[in-house]
Amino acid sequence: MCLEFYDVLRTRRSVRSYSSEPIPEEKLRNVLEAARIAPSGGNRQPWKFIVVRDEELKRRVAEACNNQMFISEAPVVIVACGRDIGHNRGGYMGSLSMVMDVSIAVTHIILAARAEGLGTCWIGAFNNEKVKEVLDIPQQYDVVAVTPLGYPKGEAFTESKRRKSLEEIVCYEKFS
Repeated sequence: MCLEFYDVLRTRRSVRSYSSEPIPEEKLRNVLEAARIAPSGGNRQPWKFIVVRDEELKRRVAEACNNQMFISEAPVVIVACGRDIGHNRGGYMGSLSMVMDVSIAVTHIILAARAEGLGTCWIGAFNNEKVKEVLDIPQQYDVVAVTPLGYPKGEAFTESKRRKSLEEIVCYEKFS
């Protein structure tokens, strides 16, 4: 299954209910490959992705994500980590440059997942230190995002009507 690109964008949704159906290795590899080829500043690729399938570890990660236990329903949980690359984008971002790079790669993951018929949910509510402890993440890395990955229960892929219009978010030549 490969959707047309703009259909992927229009129908991607945050999925919070997953079936237990396993993800075929080829689909998982395609999703991870999308992260691998994501752009990063200076091609530094300051990321590491942890694929969690173990039921106990998924449960503990979900607990470290403010007890959002739906995360552990998915057959796979991906934890995206990054390390400070010492690059100061825009003259003010400092260590946040890594967050930008890893976020681009996570966006690739969620869009590739949708193209493969899989659901995700970008989890930003987590305790960095607890997730690091659960997964033995070295001190020089921090967690940027967590996402469950799996087949949604029920109909999940519909176009949202709750998006701002282009006129509300785009201006030309100068900020207005």
